[in-house]
Amino acid sequence: MDLTSKAVLVTGGASGLGEATVRYFAAKGSNVVVFDRDGERGKAIESELGSGVVFVEGSVLDDDDTQAAVAAATDLGGLRGVVACAGGARKSERTISRDGTPHDRQLFTDTVDLNLVGTFNTLRYASSAMSQLEPVDDDGQRGAIVMVASIAGIEGQIGQLAYGAAKAGIIGMTVIAARDLSSAGVRVNAIAPGTIHTRAWEGAPAEMRKTFEDKVPFPKRFGKPDEFAALAEHLLTNDYMNGHVARLDGAIRFDPK
Repeated sequence: MDLTSKAVLVTGGASGLGEATVRYFAAKGSNVVVFDRDGERGKAIESELGSGVVFVEGSVLDDDDTQAAVAAATDLGGLRGVVACAGGARKSERTISRDGTPHDRQLFTDTVDLNLVGTFNTLRYASSAMSQLEPVDDDGQRGAIVMVASIAGIEGQIGQLAYGAAKAGIIGMTVIAARDLSSAGVRVNAIAPGTIHTRAWEGAPAEMRKTFEDKVPFPKRFGKPDEFAALAEHLLTNDYMNGHVARLDGAIRFDPK
């Protein structure tokens, strides 16, 4: 599927992997909708990248906001691609603390909402809009969606119960959504990144960064945001990629802690 001059929606597009993906697709000639809660940063990216990049402020957990972002992409020539990067973790917590205190329920719920429910909300509204478009090829393809999980959803570390559960949910949705949407001509894949060097890592101590880098078999470094964006592009444009969860981690396997 050719995404040149086609609309790509990137949730969480004002920072981290989302921002890198926005810049990557804009440079490739796609029209890009940046959907994020950070109004100041989102407007700055829209202003910097210029024509073909539109910022929509809002939350993936708000139905009206999410539909507005999808509508903005429709106005840019039809929504053909989605990269659902919105997510994150507020803090780490064990199932019970060392003194036996149970995991905070609200923290768990908030983390699952932001990562899993937010991705689900994006998936349902985006695929609905795609289903109304004319197919782009003889296979009946109308669009493609990439959801963003994490290797924490496969082998999460101690303290990642909420985040790992949320990302595991995204992994679990992938093949089901691909099957659900087959009749609509919409493909669904996911990326499970390992440690990718976004701005969030720049404030971490050098020793901590080196510890993580040393655990990566090869190449012995953090992943680059552009490597993530390139994989997202491949999953969106390779017409036979469907229902797949792709690890992007340099073959690292997380230790318990």
